[in-house]
Amino acid sequence: MKALQLKSYGKSAQLQFENIPRPAINDDELLVRVYAAGLNAIDCMIPTGSFKPILKLTLPAVMGSDLAGVIEEVGNNVTRFKPGDAVFASLFDMDQGALAEYAAVPERAAALKPASLDFIEAASLPMVALTCWQAFSRAKLSAGQRVFIPAGSGGVGTFAIQLAKHLGASVGTTTSAANMELVSALGADEAIDYKKTDFDKILSNYDLALATVRGDGLEKTLEILKPHGEVVSLVGPPDLPFARQRGMNSVMKAVFWLLSRKIISRAARRQIRYSFLFVSPNGDQLSEIAALIDAGKLKPVIDKTFSFADSINALSYLAAGHAKGKVVVQLTESPSAS
Repeated sequence: MKALQLKSYGKSAQLQFENIPRPAINDDELLVRVYAAGLNAIDCMIPTGSFKPILKLTLPAVMGSDLAGVIEEVGNNVTRFKPGDAVFASLFDMDQGALAEYAAVPERAAALKPASLDFIEAASLPMVALTCWQAFSRAKLSAGQRVFIPAGSGGVGTFAIQLAKHLGASVGTTTSAANMELVSALGADEAIDYKKTDFDKILSNYDLALATVRGDGLEKTLEILKPHGEVVSLVGPPDLPFARQRGMNSVMKAVFWLLSRKIISRAARRQIRYSFLFVSPNGDQLSEIAALIDAGKLKPVIDKTFSFADSINALSYLAAGHAKGKVVVQLTESPSAS
């Protein structure tokens, strides 16, 4: 089968199409013919090697995390799915990828594709939807609270705004003037043009912030939160609880403690809790998300679709940082919503 593989790390990371064997599945896995693969910002960062201490990939590794497709074979212990089922899943944090004609998917990571979506739409969702779901669950976001979601027109932002509104929260966000209409249509109550105004000069009294942007935005975010508010960071710095969760050695625990010490101390002085979130594949959560999508409560936002042969350009386009919503690679033609 054809697959896009990462051959080596670095600034000039080597990405190359190869013909490799179709994956052999374990007893708890599904063999999925991949119809579409959704790209995420981390897919552009992994080749640089910046996640080598955290993600243990065996090179050459198939790129991509999110997929939608049709099951061709199931392992002996699989009980929830059968050949012919249309599914979507995230393979993030696994030593396998989605940018291939076939993928081995653990049963625990998969869910039936939302019936109302086509494969391209479904493939755009797993990582961003799970990230938002897990972040809001950790923070126990509830009706009447206020949540700040920077970069509201991005892949995470477009879904996070919708989910927060579904949960009954009020949403503040940042975006460019060109995307104000988009974030407002998704439900944002306050939208700040980040090119003209510092959000910390306008926003205040928020309960939760979902940190999605690197740089000094994280420290500014503390200024808009209430005492006893919370920051769930998707961009770091990683903290000691994360290192413990990953079973890292004492050296790495010390490194992450040092990396996060400044922001945790600064947050504590304002009685704010800081934590780092690393998304986990979860088929049960995807099933709940699929039900909300089919009920019309949430929808994907897709900026652009690329062909499989154009996958490297798709990653470059995403890395430029201007996508409105998600970027998806289509591997094969498929019925619109089968």
